[in-house]
Amino acid sequence: MLYPRVDSSHASRAYGRRNGARAAASTATVVPDASIDALREAGAFRIGTPKRYGGLEGTAQDMLDVAAATAYGDGGAGWTVTLANVCGWLAGLMSRELQDEIWGQDPDAFVTGVLAPTAQATRVDGGYRVTGKWYYNSGSYRSTWAGVGIPIPNEAGEIVNQGLAVIPRTDYEIEDTWFVTGMRSSASNCIVVEDVFVPDHRVMMVPPAIGGQYLNPDVADEPVHRAAFVPVLALVLIGAQLGLGRAAFDFVVEKAATKAVPYSFFQTQAESTAVQLELARIAQLLDTAELHARRAAADIDTAAVAGTYPDYRTRARVRADTATVAESVTQVIDRLLSIHGAGSFAESSPLQRIWRDSNTAARHGVVNPLVSYEVYGKAIVGDERPVVSPLV
Repeated sequence: MLYPRVDSSHASRAYGRRNGARAAASTATVVPDASIDALREAGAFRIGTPKRYGGLEGTAQDMLDVAAATAYGDGGAGWTVTLANVCGWLAGLMSRELQDEIWGQDPDAFVTGVLAPTAQATRVDGGYRVTGKWYYNSGSYRSTWAGVGIPIPNEAGEIVNQGLAVIPRTDYEIEDTWFVTGMRSSASNCIVVEDVFVPDHRVMMVPPAIGGQYLNPDVADEPVHRAAFVPVLALVLIGAQLGLGRAAFDFVVEKAATKAVPYSFFQTQAESTAVQLELARIAQLLDTAELHARRAAADIDTAAVAGTYPDYRTRARVRADTATVAESVTQVIDRLLSIHGAGSFAESSPLQRIWRDSNTAARHGVVNPLVSYEVYGKAIVGDERPVVSPLV
């Protein structure tokens, strides 16, 4: 244990672990109010919030644990918890003035965001005027603030940098665009901003942050806000995957005790040596995902406590670990569906919802194995040129 951990079991108990929550989330386009209230009461949305505002200042491992425990009941809820916590963590890297605005009067302020700079920004006295749209802003319907990527122009209008601008709910609209088959209840809709002024103290430059240069003046007392920028942003995206994989595994194992193997002499799947062997392989693959996730979290948390910044190769490996977790869990769930059979796709079965949620989340751009493995492969041979992705 590096420093005090968060008890993720509270989030799991608060949300509920079984089919009632799953069935409700399968068709819902938002996480139900009762579930959000229970998660908030359990502190599940305060993992990345500074302690001075009543937050928990949890580690990267804490973020994974809480997301996994919540996603065990509903992937969309787990994803919403993930994005709220990591966006709160991002705000915790920024100016004290901004943090006071966000949490000073509302310890339960709900921050969401999208890092991609899909906007136009104009430099004006004291800040920027911003117009843009940001898609897939998970949990945006609950947000009180949103962190959004913006291009940073100079006085001549030339783009010279990339920033993260944090904007209050009064300054943006939400466009209902999240019509998908998986992660439905994450409500990852589009945020729309039209000619809004964003003062300088609500903007952080992204390239320096990637290198560990943050605006928070209190990092000496807050290990979690010394953690490496991109590794945290990448790793948290597979917390929900761990919960989904475990939920699918537990369901199939439970049903194996009573479910027959069609067109065979086995009265139950549990009697079949073939099923036993496949479950053993799947259990090992699920453990592989868990171990990769924990190794990456340990890399992040150990460096944060020590006050050091992980080197390029370690940061690249965290991205590769993230991809490995997503790939492993996707394979786990596919193989579990094959064991359980065609009934997996019944609307009444939690497996079809878990399968849809996991496959949707596994396609997040930062998780993309093609990019992540190439970044890591280049790092292995000593090539640190940012020719694949700036996010390392």
